[in-house]
Amino acid sequence: MTITTDRLFLREMSMDDFEALKAVLCDREIMQHYPRSFDDEMVRSWIERNVQRYRIFGFGLWAVCLKETGEMIGDCGLTMQLIGSVIKPEIGYHIRRDMQRRGYAREAASAVRDWTFENTPFREIYSYMKYTNTPSAMTAQSWGCRFAEEFSDEVNEKTRVYVITRKDWENMT
Repeated sequence: MTITTDRLFLREMSMDDFEALKAVLCDREIMQHYPRSFDDEMVRSWIERNVQRYRIFGFGLWAVCLKETGEMIGDCGLTMQLIGSVIKPEIGYHIRRDMQRRGYAREAASAVRDWTFENTPFREIYSYMKYTNTPSAMTAQSWGCRFAEEFSDEVNEKTRVYVITRKDWENMT
C-alpha cells in the first residue's frame, strides 16, 4: 500500500527503517511532549506494532518518504487510540527535526485523512496531543481539524483533542 502526494510517498514501514525512524523517535526535542524520548528497543517495538496494525486493521503509521530521493523522514498514519475513555481513529505524525517547518506533516496528514475517508467507514478522525504541543495542534488545524475538547490525564497532564468529520471533509473537496 502506498499513498502519494506532490512531494511525498507513504508506505508500510519495516525493520529496514530502524535507523531512519530512530533519528526521529530518539530525538529529545521532537519527543519533548512525550513522557520520554525512545531508546532502541522502543523504536523496534514501534515498528513491530505498526507491522501488526497493517495485518490487523489494514492501516497504521506509515513511513513518510521524500518522493525525490526515497529518504524516510518520519512517520504518519492512522491508528486506533484511547482518547479519553473511548477508542477512536487518530492521525499521528512525527517528522525528523531537520525536515520540520516545510509542510511535510500537513501534506502527509492530509493524504492520510483523504485515504481514511475514502477507504474506511469512520465518520470522524481525531488528532490528540499534550496541551503544550502547539506545533502539533497547528498541524492538526492545517489539515482541517477543529478543537474538540481538553481533558486531564496522567500521561499528558492535559490532553487537547482535535477532530474533523466526514461532512467537514466533504465540504472541503
